[in-house]
Amino acid sequence: MRIVIGEDSALFREGLARLLADAGHEIVAKTGDAVALVEAVAAHEPDMAIVDIRMPPDHTDDGARAARTLRDRWPKLGILLLSQQIETRHSVELVARGGFGYLLKDRVFDVDDFLEALRRVAAGGCALDPEVVTRLLGGPPLPGLTAREREVLALMAEGRTNVGIARRLWLTDRTVETHVGSIMNKLGLTSSGSDEDHRRVLAVLAYLRAGPTSA
Repeated sequence: MRIVIGEDSALFREGLARLLADAGHEIVAKTGDAVALVEAVAAHEPDMAIVDIRMPPDHTDDGARAARTLRDRWPKLGILLLSQQIETRHSVELVARGGFGYLLKDRVFDVDDFLEALRRVAAGGCALDPEVVTRLLGGPPLPGLTAREREVLALMAEGRTNVGIARRLWLTDRTVETHVGSIMNKLGLTSSGSDEDHRRVLAVLAYLRAGPTSA
């Protein structure tokens, strides 16, 4: 996988680049600000951009805004926000368009899980830290969903497959399939005109929009 890193901390940037290179990925550019990040993606056309939220020039949500720009210009680019901050203003639309992840630096406990999240995002899926999902919630529950269905949907938002959800909740695969089918029906996401992966993204989008959408 060809990767561009946008991270203003030199130590973290170099450490991440070494980790990814050791895992067999090609780091085509490393940048320390949001403007240079967009320029690097334009120059190298990578498979993945890993982006911090708080970067120069403004040190606010420059990385998230750059991610929106990247998604608009390169719709198939995988984008992973990797930050200490939780920013929600731009995340919902990024999730809706797929190929997006949002992980918190101090909650990446396992390198293999991190690399798997990258692969999932590069393949067009999503990978969301549970803390990010929690921050996006807080509004009223989605209409008609049971507590168990909301648990299943939260794990879908993390990017987990039905098998992964079953293991996490100690349920059978068939039970999870039933819950997912019920969730899709209650959200009006029928199978016609939409493949399964896209339906899951739309379900996650509905889940995120049930909570506040501003930082």
